[in-house]
Amino acid sequence: MEQIDRTDARILQALDGDPQATTVALARTLGLARNTVQARLRALESDGRLRSVTSRVRPESLGRPVLAFVTLVIAQGDIEEITTELSGVPEVLEMYAITGDGDILAKVAARDPADLLRVTRILLGCTSVVRTSTTMAALELVPPRTAPLLAQAAHDGRIRG
Repeated sequence: MEQIDRTDARILQALDGDPQATTVALARTLGLARNTVQARLRALESDGRLRSVTSRVRPESLGRPVLAFVTLVIAQGDIEEITTELSGVPEVLEMYAITGDGDILAKVAARDPADLLRVTRILLGCTSVVRTSTTMAALELVPPRTAPLLAQAAHDGRIRG
């Protein structure tokens, strides 16, 4: 995946400030050509650097106020197969292959603690899942964000390592 350069970061910052801004409005605000903004946004979307709008929808607005992190231990096997199976569970919002005590970390949403138990049982019933460990989130302290990194990239023109 290509890294976001200073111009991309400026476009994304402006879009973050006004998600409904048109390409023309972004170009005017940033002092860029409309075609430049349009081409860069298209490239950011097509290669996955810019995620879909649905990732901005808060789970509680869909009746799922309980967030939890489920660590799954899986039997050695095909990670693609288990990823496909777990992706079929609507309550799974995110999944990561991890190091440490487990193999996969899944962020899940549920209606209430009883529903969280139901979701956890579904995950436990998936092929090659040996055991799970669930931690329920009590309070969101910092929401998902990339704005500070975008600000840094827009200012510096490069991503710091």
